[in-house]
Amino acid sequence: MNIAVINAGSSSLKCKVFEMPQKKLLYAKTIEHIGESGSEIKNHHDALNALDIDFSSLDAIGHRVVHGGEKFRTSCMIDDEVKTAIKELITLAPLHNPANLEGIEVAFKEAKEIPQIAVFDTAFHTTMPQEAYIYALPYDLYEKHAVRRYGFHGTSHSYLAKTAAEILDKPLEELNIVSLHLGNGASACCVKNGKSIDTSMGFTPLEGLVMGSRSGDIDPQIVIYLQKVLSLSLAEVDTLLNKKSGLLGICGENDVREIVEKQEKHAELAVKIMVRRIQKYIGSYLVLLEGNIDALVFSGGIGENSQIIREKVLDNAMFKDIKSLVIKTDEELEIANECYKILKKGMQV
Repeated sequence: MNIAVINAGSSSLKCKVFEMPQKKLLYAKTIEHIGESGSEIKNHHDALNALDIDFSSLDAIGHRVVHGGEKFRTSCMIDDEVKTAIKELITLAPLHNPANLEGIEVAFKEAKEIPQIAVFDTAFHTTMPQEAYIYALPYDLYEKHAVRRYGFHGTSHSYLAKTAAEILDKPLEELNIVSLHLGNGASACCVKNGKSIDTSMGFTPLEGLVMGSRSGDIDPQIVIYLQKVLSLSLAEVDTLLNKKSGLLGICGENDVREIVEKQEKHAELAVKIMVRRIQKYIGSYLVLLEGNIDALVFSGGIGENSQIIREKVLDNAMFKDIKSLVIKTDEELEIANECYKILKKGMQV
């Protein structure tokens, strides 16, 4: 069974094709600069054609969708109702869901006879208890406007949990880990008995760890202060927090490889702040797991490749007896796994 996985961004389209259940990678291509000045790829339709895939050879297409809200707790077959629901969730993910939806629409035009499946980044975190996802705000903001913690990178954290269970030779439903997806975007996840019970990202991917250009956790009153004192608009504050903060804001660089090589105080400070935040989240998750943890799992570009950062994170007496694993995440393979599971279940009905 051949399954194509499409990850459509605002100006990029990534595609991998897997032979399932063998999990054999047959094809991989990334197209960037879609619709940008000077690019020959004017839109996602052009990008899909540029993949040069024989759609007749596919048994299904899996789509990454960033936000599934509370409606989508698992992956599902895509129909008109699902597409409408994804569109309605654009208010919660205005930067991501429109591109994801466009990828779906274009794929339906090109391959309307092929089953297509949506796999949601937020789905893995729908097992969090209310006390983990409800903010201490007026409750009707949750009831009427869906203001709550959702969590992201769920496809990655799900893959890491399943892979860690295999490595440790332990049933997934008995696995307790803290997984760390550390890249330009970064998040931590507390997995108890194979399920997410807490994660660092919240209503948006801005909350949580210090990232490449995102601030992570800050006092929300800072937003009001910046508007009053510096006369910044909402758009300017949004840009500051998402694109000019984090490691970039502290030391002018967001590439950890460059930062750790700098012999400069702001670079050293940036690393210390990032590491301290990661350690604080690990510590809080150890409390939630009551100290019963099988492993700390590092992944993402930084987690997989920066031994220096891993060593700094683990340089704490509380972590000295905890096993640590480095696992290369594969979100596209996890999406293919989800698609295969749904298709197999359909064949058994």
